[in-house]
Amino acid sequence: MSFFSRFMKKNQPQPRPLFYDIVCPFCFTKFDPADVVFRAMHSREDDENYALGEDDALNKYRERFGLDSVDDVEAILKPVDIPEEYHHYTDHVLTGLTDRYGVLTRRRLCPSCHNELPVTAGKVPSNIISIIGASQVGKSVYMTSLIHTLQNTTAGHFDAACMPLNAEISRKFRTLYEEPLFERGDLLASTQKERMQEPFIFQFVFKDEEKPPLTLVFFDVAGEGMVDQDYLGLHGQHIKNSAGILFMVDPLQIRSIREKIRINIGDRPGEWVSQYDEPRDVVLTMFGDFIAYQEKSKTDIPTAIVLAKSDMLHSLKDEDGDYIKSNSNVFNNYVHRKTLNLDEVRNIDGEISRFISKVDRPFKDTMDVYFSNTGYFAVSALGSNPVNQKIEGVVSPIRVDEPFIWLLHKLHYIEGSDGP
Repeated sequence: MSFFSRFMKKNQPQPRPLFYDIVCPFCFTKFDPADVVFRAMHSREDDENYALGEDDALNKYRERFGLDSVDDVEAILKPVDIPEEYHHYTDHVLTGLTDRYGVLTRRRLCPSCHNELPVTAGKVPSNIISIIGASQVGKSVYMTSLIHTLQNTTAGHFDAACMPLNAEISRKFRTLYEEPLFERGDLLASTQKERMQEPFIFQFVFKDEEKPPLTLVFFDVAGEGMVDQDYLGLHGQHIKNSAGILFMVDPLQIRSIREKIRINIGDRPGEWVSQYDEPRDVVLTMFGDFIAYQEKSKTDIPTAIVLAKSDMLHSLKDEDGDYIKSNSNVFNNYVHRKTLNLDEVRNIDGEISRFISKVDRPFKDTMDVYFSNTGYFAVSALGSNPVNQKIEGVVSPIRVDEPFIWLLHKLHYIEGSDGP
């Protein structure tokens, strides 16, 4: 440092904007907070503008996910139709309207799909983390294990809470995912194309009010749906407007080691499928549409490449480290507290990055070309390999929250530290 540089003014933090663009966590449309619409809090038979009726935008969204349509719902109110003096603002964000009958509504809706927005929308950045990957890589199992771990362990280590966006999501997650996996040991069925799944939305909320909540969206697309324009359009919006991405890769997708794993751990019924998408093809399909239009045809969205089912790699470990070293930390769980242990993450990133380069160089090169901000991880959502769609013993996740915590660091929610 030069003598004069000591007297230079330090860079000041950027001033906080009055409001933030909103990304709808249901349909992933991005819009200005002033563009929201509202749901009336009452209905009237003597006024057709306030009568119960169908909501075409909401029903179109619900139809896409195989949900029942809503026939009688309160009317949509648009801010442009109500005088400015009846607009209500919180922290410079439009959060309520008083209608012509003097009734206040604070039910803000996305202007595209008419789902109700989180109360923090527009007041804080819409930081959405997405879990994506090809069919059959175990996204549903990973999502279940991750959310279970965040709620019961990780959140407490970072002075936060992990909560579903609403009671309906809480009920569905508990009955359809968490209880079958963690209480009964049943492996979750893969998503079918005809059962396109409505997003599961959770918020990671810090006790420090200066930190905005982080939204975690699990939006599963069956592999067969990747040629369906409705799927692709929604999925493209999903990826483009994410602040961080958890991109899952299954070792069985990698042709060069698939047969070796099969030979070493045995061909047990229910474990193997006849067709896997190659990781590089998944990248080209899922990201090509929007990356091509980014600066220098690259995206700087922080992306964690998550090698799933790391317990399978036991069959590849060897003393020479041609694949995975026998004493690798990949097979041992690690708990990050308060900060991200950068040494631990660098070691895992280096080992998995080298492993991917060795067994699937085309995929690694494609990631290097398209993504400028990546980290490589290995996780086991179950801790062991299931047999006949059942988990033997207790579900013991290994490193499932590490990619998420890395994204917290990349998005400046938490600090990083060298060593424990």
